[in-house]
Amino acid sequence: MKPVWIVDDDDSIRWVLEKALARENLVTRSFTNARDAMQALQTESPQVLVSDIRMHGASGLELLQVVKSKHPGLPVIIMTAFSDLDSAVAAFQGGAFEYLAKPFDLDKAVELIRRALEESLRETESEQQFSETPEILGQAPAMQDVFRAIGRLSQSNVTVLITGESGSGKELVARALHKHSPRSSQPFVALNTAAIPKDLLESELFGHERGAFTGAQTTRRGRFEQAEGGTLFLDEIGDMPFDLQTRLLRVLSDGHFYRVGGHQPLKANVRVIAATHQNLEQRVREGLFREDLYHRLNVIRLRLPSLRERKEDIPVLARFFLAKSAKQLGVDVKKLSDAALLYLSSLEFPGNVRQLENLCNWITVMAPGQLVEINDLPSDLTRVGDVAAVSAQDVALEIPVINQPESQILTSCLQSSISSTLPVDWHQMLESEASAMLSSGEPEVIVQLGKIFEATVIKAALRHTHGRKNEAAIKLGIGRNTITRKIQELNILGVRDDSEI
Repeated sequence: MKPVWIVDDDDSIRWVLEKALARENLVTRSFTNARDAMQALQTESPQVLVSDIRMHGASGLELLQVVKSKHPGLPVIIMTAFSDLDSAVAAFQGGAFEYLAKPFDLDKAVELIRRALEESLRETESEQQFSETPEILGQAPAMQDVFRAIGRLSQSNVTVLITGESGSGKELVARALHKHSPRSSQPFVALNTAAIPKDLLESELFGHERGAFTGAQTTRRGRFEQAEGGTLFLDEIGDMPFDLQTRLLRVLSDGHFYRVGGHQPLKANVRVIAATHQNLEQRVREGLFREDLYHRLNVIRLRLPSLRERKEDIPVLARFFLAKSAKQLGVDVKKLSDAALLYLSSLEFPGNVRQLENLCNWITVMAPGQLVEINDLPSDLTRVGDVAAVSAQDVALEIPVINQPESQILTSCLQSSISSTLPVDWHQMLESEASAMLSSGEPEVIVQLGKIFEATVIKAALRHTHGRKNEAAIKLGIGRNTITRKIQELNILGVRDDSEI
């Protein structure tokens, strides 16, 4: 955390605040005038700035203007004498976080600085998360359409409505729209309107004045003010309370709003991007969503495909999430076997990309080996729709006998995959075989194909090592116990231990 800057030409004020904040384990840096603080802002910045309003030379108001031009999200607390409250109000309207009237209660001053620090740290964390967010991953045709849309909208300030199922990555798209826009150097602020209680949502959006309601001990900036000059992302807009929809419509219409309990209109220079997983047209018909707000938001609609519409992206997404999870935990990256990838690509993933990411986090922590097989996956993985749930134990121990003709066709197909150059039509052959099994009503097709795949690859490895089990396990990247178990389960003959040679 960066230090708290104290700017005051009164030695006693600086000394008192320095000692009080030091007892709270907070680092400080003091300046005797505003000019020195302005000079320091050229190369560094504080977490919170506390400044007197009247000093020799430049005033606290001038310093406030410089801070807001360079660091609009930096909380500034203005100290003022009771006789100068008009100037304090002017500072407050100029973007100060709060004013502190002299003489002040030291405990209350520290508490106020603490609140300013909390808000500053929240905004800093949001900015770091945004800067670390990667470009959206995806090679599927449906995602290419999304990328093209982002490119077309990159230089526009038009309102965008992103639709798509929960977990499909709507906020990631909103961040990409901001990142590639002229507003990219300004804040990106996100608010999930469904996650905030109705009584607090208005204050979260528009802020509140001191004393506006019980518990409002200080004035608070809302998300519109925090996003000034940048982008405000309103997630789950379909769940916004009806009365608040009216206030949002007014902001989108004329660009002005009032804090809760306030009488001074504030101008909002913010691009709004909204998102929802709901059918807004249906909610309009049901009287739950304002039609005029719907048309105001629905200037450009961007539909994000579900993960089951882009299954070809599951392998690249899984590898990315496994690498990300391993980096966060400081462990080696785990790898999914081809059979496990094939199995994952067959799942419906009702939670979409978020569910896949959570699964990869589980694998990083819980999977026993570096190479993850089907039976290493969590036992509660389910198939969505009419397909029965298949647990890892089912995959490993309850595999039905496969018809001989189908086995021969797929085996000949999969054996060729051991070579470094795959046949061009390998995936087509696999898809054709799967289609034939599905058409004939075969049960648990993915389980049957998984067994054939594993048996074929292990047999090829054993032929390559002349039946040496341990050597085959090393070449396949699996453990000795794993290959021993699979040889027994798959009834693979002609295997010997390396010790027999």
